[in-house]
Amino acid sequence: MNFKMIRKGTTLPLLCAFGLLSACTSEGTRNETNGAQAAVATTSSDTPATADTTQKVAATPAPADSTAGDSVAAAPAEAPIKDEAADNPGAILPHKRIVAYYGNPLSKRMGILGEIAPDKMLARLDGEVKAWQAADPSTPVQPALHLVFVTAQGAPGKSGTYRMRMSDHLADTVIAWAAKRNAIVFLDIQIGRSTVEAELPRLEQWLKLPQVHLGIDPEFAMKNGAIPGKKIGTLDASEINYATNFLNDIAVKYNLPPKILVIHRFTQRMVTNYKNIKLRPNVQFVMHMDGWGDRVLKKSTYLAYIKKEPVQYTGFKIFYYNDTKKPGSKLYTPKEVLALNPKPMYIQYQ
Repeated sequence: MNFKMIRKGTTLPLLCAFGLLSACTSEGTRNETNGAQAAVATTSSDTPATADTTQKVAATPAPADSTAGDSVAAAPAEAPIKDEAADNPGAILPHKRIVAYYGNPLSKRMGILGEIAPDKMLARLDGEVKAWQAADPSTPVQPALHLVFVTAQGAPGKSGTYRMRMSDHLADTVIAWAAKRNAIVFLDIQIGRSTVEAELPRLEQWLKLPQVHLGIDPEFAMKNGAIPGKKIGTLDASEINYATNFLNDIAVKYNLPPKILVIHRFTQRMVTNYKNIKLRPNVQFVMHMDGWGDRVLKKSTYLAYIKKEPVQYTGFKIFYYNDTKKPGSKLYTPKEVLALNPKPMYIQYQ
């Protein structure tokens, strides 16, 4: 990965992240980040940390001769999709395209989900849904709210895991908001130095609901003593397979429609051994291009890390602010995203 490119421009958000909030300028507060602010609610297992996690860093295309991580083999024009779950009653993909708003209601810096008042946020989501429906009338649009429910932290907290669990009330609140639009919900986890195995059991109380699904962010899955925000994290196929098996078991146990798992990615090493990821008969898998930057950079990242390492379905993220930092940059339009090959079936706005 091009670490020089990745770290460029992140100094101010890192100051904000590690408790130096007085150093943040008004420009800094507009940067989209992926951690909740210091005032977020927690469970009794963790004290409130003084840290946000860092902003999502820029998308970084791989060099043509890259040998980092897994090999990057040439992909066919359309990535092959094997989805046994697609024919199950209630399956969302590929019958609908998901358009999601991402963030945390307790932070204005993590994304649109918490940046504006709930009613205004839902109304703006309505507008995006209509735009996507107009761009592809043949594919119905499924609205979604994507809540960062376990947030990575710059401080260890009482658990020593550099992650903060949100309160049950927060999940219930976002699920109630989603119900107003017949939207589905994703609970997203940034595990820090915790593990997927340790964080998922608590989520069963919501994942057993038919409209609730799962997201995992490898950027904040820290190995070898690393601290969130200092390095980009990584998840191996074996850890992802635990999650898909967990979701498959829940779908069977509660007789549910297929669950969806979204894995975020914008570098080679964020996901290792992708060929070993196991697809499940009751789980639909999305590998989601999560980096920010101008349209050329985002497209090259999508082609390098999503198309060339196909798993099942693909996703594409649009940052309202960070994608337009470069002078003259414009947001991807639905029509432009649909020109990608394969066409993303999960669209996320932050």
